This record gives sequence, structure tokens and C-alpha cells, in this order.
Amino acid sequence: MTRNIVISGGGTGIGRATAQTFAADGDRVLLLGRRAEVLEKAEVPGALTHAADLAEPDQVRRAARFVAQELGTVDVLVHAAGGAGYREQPATSADPLDRVAHDWTAAFRQNVLTAALLTEAVKDRLAEPGGRVLFISSIAAYRGSGSGAYAAAKAALHPYAHDLARQLGPRGITVNVVAPGYVEDTEFFGDSMDDERRARLVAETLNGRPGIPGDVAATLHWLASPGAAHVTSQIIQVNGGAERGH
Repeated sequence: MTRNIVISGGGTGIGRATAQTFAADGDRVLLLGRRAEVLEKAEVPGALTHAADLAEPDQVRRAARFVAQELGTVDVLVHAAGGAGYREQPATSADPLDRVAHDWTAAFRQNVLTAALLTEAVKDRLAEPGGRVLFISSIAAYRGSGSGAYAAAKAALHPYAHDLARQLGPRGITVNVVAPGYVEDTEFFGDSMDDERRARLVAETLNGRPGIPGDVAATLHWLASPGAAHVTSQIIQVNGGAERGH
């Protein structure tokens, strides 16, 4: 049966790989993101696209109306929008507290507000039973990110997912989080990755390789499958063993 899949941040990296995985099953996919030209070049067969800044309530309302008009019911909602701020405009002030306020606000807008606003806007359209809500967190939520802001933002998704799972469970809807480690072939690091840092991140894994977007996409695809119907309120780590347990 064809399902309706909504993916934020669906134009690049993990979001794009996830969209391609669902599309290969014959599902109908809607890509959401800030850059219309990137969404249109995503190479996801048959995908619908809608450009929106999902940290802005008015734009989320428009996106929700588009979902209602084009899809009606949402079977799977995947939150792949986010980032560590490498592509964002830096703070214009030299004052240390102004820079902290800028960086933390940007991190929570990108990673938390986008997910919360979109979820709240479309959660009444989630299929019941069988609907799925999937968040993408990070290994940084467990060990920090160096700056604090990105890790804290990703960690904030975990209790939100637990609350949603409790709220939506009676409707037969599951809510889960996937927390990747180092993943190559994305725009996440911008120009900040060098050979030494890459080697250090790969050395932390137990299987000696970096993650690829397809690793995360496959996990999200399984969580959206009937086989994962009894899996909810969980954080699944996909990091080659770089972080374990919890």
C-alpha cells in the first residue's frame, strides 16, 4: 500500500537518502526545506516539494496546508532538518554574550523548533493506527559537541519524543529517535572537516568506517515498517559503536 511520507530537510544528506529509500518502495514523498532549488534537484522520483523555513510559524502553517491539500493523511513524518550552524550567518556582535545568545538561538531554531512546529502542525493528520514520527538526533546529545549549543538542542528532542510517544500511543502511532554518529556525504560539516578530524572520528568506531546517509535511512525505514510496530519512545544509535549503551 502506498504511504504518504513527509520529510523535512529532504533535499540533502540523510533526508535525501531517506526520501530515496521510501520512494523506492513506491511511497509518495513530500520534501520540505528552506531552499527550493535544492529540493527540486534532490533526485527523488515522483517527490513533491515545498519550500519553507520550518522555524517560522507562518511558513509552517502554509506547509501544513500544502500537506492537507496534496496528501491528506501523513503515514510517516521524518525530521531531518537541522544542523550545527556551519552554514548559518555568524553573529555580528563581538560581545561574548551576544555570540552565545546568537549561537544557542540558532541551534534551537534549526534543530528543535523546526521539529516541534512541524509535528504540532500535522500531528492530527497522522495515520491511526500505524502512523510514525521519526526524529534525527546525534551522538552529540550523549557526549557534547564542543560548543554546547548543538548537543543541547539535539538532546532536547529526546524528552519531546518521549512525551509525544505517550500522547500518540493510544492512537496507534509510534515515535522514535535515531542518533547518528559521524556521517559522510552530507552538508553537515560545511568546510570544517579535515583529514585529521575525520581519522579521529572513524577511529572511534568499532567497525573502522564512517557512517553514510544510507545507514541512517535504512534505520528510519525499518522504524516506519510494520516490523517495528511495537517499538516506540526509543533512541536508536547508528554510529558504528562510537557511543554505546544508554
